[in-house]
Amino acid sequence: GQDPATRTFQAVRIFINRELEEVEAVLPQVAGRLKEGGRLAVIAFHSLEDRIVKQFIKKYSQHAPLPRWAVVKEADLPQPPLKAVGKAIKPGSAETEANPRARSAVLRVAERSSGEISVVD
Repeated sequence: GQDPATRTFQAVRIFINRELEEVEAVLPQVAGRLKEGGRLAVIAFHSLEDRIVKQFIKKYSQHAPLPRWAVVKEADLPQPPLKAVGKAIKPGSAETEANPRARSAVLRVAERSSGEISVVD
Protein backbone atom coordinates (compact mmCIF):
# COMPACT_ATOMS: atom_id res chain seq x y z
CA GLY A 1 0.00 0.00 0.00
CA GLN A 2 3.00 2.29 -0.30
CA ASP A 3 4.21 4.13 -3.40
CA PRO A 4 7.51 2.58 -4.59
CA ALA A 5 9.04 6.07 -4.84
CA THR A 6 8.56 6.57 -1.09
CA ARG A 7 11.42 4.24 -0.15
CA THR A 8 13.66 5.71 -2.85
CA PHE A 9 13.14 9.28 -1.68
CA GLN A 10 13.59 8.19 1.93
CA ALA A 11 16.94 6.62 1.05
CA VAL A 12 18.05 9.74 -0.80
CA ARG A 13 16.98 11.97 2.11
CA ILE A 14 18.82 9.78 4.65
CA PHE A 15 21.98 9.85 2.52
CA ILE A 16 21.92 13.59 1.71
CA ASN A 17 21.16 14.66 5.29
CA ARG A 18 23.58 12.11 6.77
CA GLU A 19 20.82 11.17 9.20
CA LEU A 20 22.37 7.91 10.41
CA GLU A 21 25.75 9.52 11.07
CA GLU A 22 24.04 12.33 12.97
CA VAL A 23 22.16 9.87 15.20
CA GLU A 24 25.39 7.96 15.92
CA ALA A 25 27.21 11.20 16.76
CA VAL A 26 24.56 12.79 18.96
CA LEU A 27 23.64 9.82 21.19
CA PRO A 28 26.90 9.74 23.22
CA GLN A 29 26.89 13.53 23.50
CA VAL A 30 23.34 13.70 24.82
CA ALA A 31 23.75 10.73 27.16
CA GLY A 32 26.99 12.21 28.50
CA ARG A 33 25.19 15.44 29.41
CA LEU A 34 22.45 13.71 31.39
CA LYS A 35 22.62 13.94 35.16
CA GLU A 36 22.41 10.74 37.16
CA GLY A 37 18.79 9.60 37.11
CA GLY A 38 18.05 11.59 33.94
CA ARG A 39 16.31 9.80 31.10
CA LEU A 40 17.14 9.59 27.44
CA ALA A 41 14.07 9.07 25.25
CA VAL A 42 14.55 8.55 21.51
CA ILE A 43 11.86 8.14 18.88
CA ALA A 44 13.10 6.45 15.70
CA PHE A 45 10.99 6.52 12.56
CA HIS A 46 12.68 3.77 10.58
CA SER A 47 14.51 0.56 11.35
CA LEU A 48 18.00 1.86 10.54
CA GLU A 49 17.70 4.62 13.16
CA ASP A 50 16.10 2.24 15.63
CA ARG A 51 18.93 -0.26 15.26
CA ILE A 52 21.50 2.44 16.06
CA VAL A 53 19.58 3.54 19.16
CA LYS A 54 19.01 -0.05 20.29
CA GLN A 55 22.70 -0.96 19.93
CA PHE A 56 23.78 2.23 21.72
CA ILE A 57 21.54 1.54 24.71
CA LYS A 58 22.62 -2.10 24.79
CA LYS A 59 26.33 -1.20 24.59
CA TYR A 60 26.17 1.29 27.46
CA SER A 61 23.80 -0.81 29.60
CA GLN A 62 26.27 -3.68 29.96
CA HIS A 63 29.59 -4.09 31.70
CA ALA A 64 32.71 -3.95 29.62
CA PRO A 65 33.67 -7.44 28.44
CA LEU A 66 36.18 -9.19 30.70
CA PRO A 67 38.59 -11.97 29.80
CA ARG A 68 37.24 -15.45 30.54
CA TRP A 69 39.97 -16.09 33.09
CA ALA A 70 39.05 -13.03 35.19
CA VAL A 71 37.33 -13.88 38.44
CA VAL A 72 35.37 -10.80 39.46
CA LYS A 73 32.23 -10.49 41.55
CA GLU A 74 29.28 -8.69 40.00
CA ALA A 75 29.32 -6.17 42.87
CA ASP A 76 32.96 -5.27 42.13
CA LEU A 77 32.27 -4.29 38.52
CA PRO A 78 31.75 -0.60 37.76
CA GLN A 79 28.16 0.37 37.10
CA PRO A 80 27.29 0.74 33.41
CA PRO A 81 26.42 4.34 32.44
CA LEU A 82 22.90 3.56 31.19
CA LYS A 83 20.05 1.31 32.21
CA ALA A 84 17.41 0.39 29.64
CA VAL A 85 13.94 1.32 30.86
CA GLY A 86 11.31 -1.12 29.65
CA LYS A 87 11.04 -2.39 26.12
CA ALA A 88 10.58 -0.55 22.86
CA ILE A 89 7.19 1.16 22.69
CA LYS A 90 5.29 1.15 19.42
CA PRO A 91 2.05 3.03 18.68
CA GLY A 92 -1.22 1.22 19.19
CA SER A 93 -3.93 0.83 16.59
CA ALA A 94 -5.88 3.81 17.93
CA GLU A 95 -2.85 6.07 17.60
CA THR A 96 -1.97 4.92 14.07
CA GLU A 97 -5.60 5.39 13.07
CA ALA A 98 -5.56 8.96 14.43
CA ASN A 99 -2.04 9.64 13.12
CA PRO A 100 -0.96 7.36 10.23
CA ARG A 101 2.59 8.81 10.27
CA ALA A 102 3.11 7.27 13.72
CA ARG A 103 2.88 3.72 12.35
CA SER A 104 6.64 3.27 12.07
CA ALA A 105 7.65 5.13 15.26
CA VAL A 106 9.55 3.29 18.01
CA LEU A 107 10.29 4.85 21.40
CA ARG A 108 13.26 3.63 23.46
CA VAL A 109 14.15 4.96 26.91
CA ALA A 110 17.30 4.66 29.00
CA GLU A 111 18.16 6.07 32.43
CA ARG A 112 21.56 7.55 33.29
CA SER A 113 23.49 5.95 36.13
CA SER A 114 26.83 6.93 37.63
CA GLY A 115 29.06 5.23 35.02
CA GLU A 116 31.10 7.17 32.47
CA ILE A 117 30.15 7.53 28.79
CA SER A 118 32.98 8.20 26.37
CA VAL A 119 31.98 10.72 23.71
CA VAL A 120 34.69 9.55 21.31
CA ASP A 121 34.57 5.83 20.62
